[in-house]
Amino acid sequence: MMAGFGHGTRRYPRSRSRTWSRSGPDRATLGIVGVICAIAGFFALGIILGPVAVICGWLAMGRTWTGNRSLPALVAVVLGAIDTLLAIVWLAGGTPGLS
Repeated sequence: MMAGFGHGTRRYPRSRSRTWSRSGPDRATLGIVGVICAIAGFFALGIILGPVAVICGWLAMGRTWTGNRSLPALVAVVLGAIDTLLAIVWLAGGTPGLS
C-alpha cells in the first residue's frame, strides 16, 4: 500500500533495453562456452563439464532442433554428450574401446 505518495509506476515505465534479447551475442557466447566446456571435459571433470556443455549448447540453439543452428552450439551438444557418456563408462569401471 506504500505505492502511493505521488510516485506511481506510470511515470517511470520499464525501459525496453532491460529486456533480454533472444538472439545475438548471448547465444553465440553460450555456444562457445559449451564447446570450451566439452573440450575441457575430455581432460578433467568430464562428468560435470559434459552436461554443462550439453546445457550451454542446447540453450544456444534456442532449445529446439528446428530452425537455423549455429555450429558451435551443435558441436557443444554432441561433444558434451560424448564426454558425458565416456565419463559414465569410466565411473562404471570400464575402459571404452579396449577388449
